[in-house]
Amino acid sequence: MTTSSQAPQTMPAPHEHTAPDTPSHAELVARAAALRDRLWEEAPRADRDRRLDERTVDAIRDAGLFRLLTPRRSGGYETDSRTLLDVVTELGRGCGSAAWVTGVLNAGNFVAALFPDEAREEVWGKNPDAGVALVLGPGAPAHRVEGGALVTAKWPYSSGSLHCDWAVLTLPVRDGDAEPVPYLALVPMRDTTVEDTWFITGLRGTGSNTIVVDGKTVPDHRLIPLASALDGTLPPRHPEETLYRCSFSGVLLTSLLGAQLGEVRAALELVLEKAPKRSINASNYTSQVQSVTFQTTVAEAATKIDTALFHAYRLTGDIDAHARRGEMPDVPTRTRVRTDSAYASRQCREAVDLLVTAHGTSAFAEFNPLQRIWRDVNVAGRHAGFGAGIPEEMYGRVLLGEDPRAVSFLL
Repeated sequence: MTTSSQAPQTMPAPHEHTAPDTPSHAELVARAAALRDRLWEEAPRADRDRRLDERTVDAIRDAGLFRLLTPRRSGGYETDSRTLLDVVTELGRGCGSAAWVTGVLNAGNFVAALFPDEAREEVWGKNPDAGVALVLGPGAPAHRVEGGALVTAKWPYSSGSLHCDWAVLTLPVRDGDAEPVPYLALVPMRDTTVEDTWFITGLRGTGSNTIVVDGKTVPDHRLIPLASALDGTLPPRHPEETLYRCSFSGVLLTSLLGAQLGEVRAALELVLEKAPKRSINASNYTSQVQSVTFQTTVAEAATKIDTALFHAYRLTGDIDAHARRGEMPDVPTRTRVRTDSAYASRQCREAVDLLVTAHGTSAFAEFNPLQRIWRDVNVAGRHAGFGAGIPEEMYGRVLLGEDPRAVSFLL
């Protein structure tokens, strides 16, 4: 795929805060960019097969791109949310499904790092490249037993379930007759089965199937309260690991934005590349480039992409600045982060709509990558973290002095 010089440019990279043995932000983004052409070629197969090819996953793993948010003491890079965003965006310029899975597994690794050292050792002790899926939709309630919780439940929409080693699952735990309390449960994939349930229009290659746990006990050291994880009130495992004091929901939403940003940038590049050789039917224009309407449409799409990037970079800047200080962002900041992510996602969706309209009806031909990108971005933008107007409602409550957590726990 050719990259147009007219496509929007990314903003300057953030300040580097890496140890000598940790790849820099620029190096990690370059590794992702080096995979882009390969991913572009393999994306149609992932879409058709409803899963990523194992060689694709191996290439991402071999580039170290599952280690972005894994603790350094566990062999990871322990970078930041801006690096996560930029790496996943580069992958998204090649394949949205590969980018989405990479983002989710890195977010899962971030959450796994919130667990005690005993659990961390189980996850990464023998494999620093281990990936952890993350599902925030709750399963059926578990029952407290001696030393843990007995679990029989299902979790649909488990992105990366075909390629992860562990999963963090949201689990209501009932102790006796008391009301269930939501926990995060860290479960090895060997204790699960995966039901093939992902028959969705877009992001088909993510293999976001259903994880099933049937009669397994999750030990206490692999259970943490969901509310404490979201609010940053878990006891700090290692004070120097300031990354894990930052916004849980912010990292999750960042991990999901990159695929959309990458794909919509690829769509703009493709439309601009093809325009000189495409006429406009039922007009006197022998090239789309000659049309003022085409010019203004691609300009509007490019501006929406830039706007999405501005908001994405503002939210990662907020997250990372607090993390470097070892502080959890306050409720208004976390609410604005969620709204920024939703607004950026909507700009991507609106931009890709403009681009397929500008390109013409052939954008929806099965051979045309634009129709796959259009499907992917439209499905991604309806993720619960971005959709249904909930982020905007939460931000409005903050602006009016009300508690946004009355609307949603994801903050």
